[in-house]
Amino acid sequence: MALTLLELAHWSTWAVCAVLKLPQLAAVLAAGSARGGSLGSLLLELAGFLVFLRYQIYYGYPLQTYLEYPILIAQDAVLLLFVLRFNGNMKRALLYAAMFWGGWYVLTLRRWIIDLAMNLCTLISAASKLAQLRCLWQTKDSGQVSALTWSMAAYTCATRIFTTVVTTNDLSVLIRFITMLILNIWVTVTILRYRKTKKTD
Repeated sequence: MALTLLELAHWSTWAVCAVLKLPQLAAVLAAGSARGGSLGSLLLELAGFLVFLRYQIYYGYPLQTYLEYPILIAQDAVLLLFVLRFNGNMKRALLYAAMFWGGWYVLTLRRWIIDLAMNLCTLISAASKLAQLRCLWQTKDSGQVSALTWSMAAYTCATRIFTTVVTTNDLSVLIRFITMLILNIWVTVTILRYRKTKKTD
């Protein structure tokens, strides 16, 4: 039974992550503009995904526990290219690629570097979600924010808590997923709260 639940958690996480960024990509392409998108947020997210993927590979964790990260990285890389193109900054693409490529190798020069990067990655991801919450509280408007996307992100965090406990029980990974789950749920609830408030006013 536990093995079946583990497989279901893996497959459902991969399926959700396979489409997680597609609505955002479609919106940018349809608008022909990256207006409203944050380049800094996208770069931080991409860096976080790369650090997490490298950490999982470095410690030899099973592929099933992180298979969605190459998918998310590919989607973010494509989105980054479109954002740079529509902002007229395609020349920066090579610089960002070199930075990420160099960072990929620097992360594993020493064990303490990858461990520190993993802990900082959790803090950076948490800060980005807190920034989203702050924006929602200030504007009291969730019009441009997708509750579906945030709830799907919460779901993948919940499944990854389960798969991490069953497979590796890595405390740093668990702290990351628990923190992200709480914040993703908080953002989702806040989005729904302001959506209801907006409709009833």
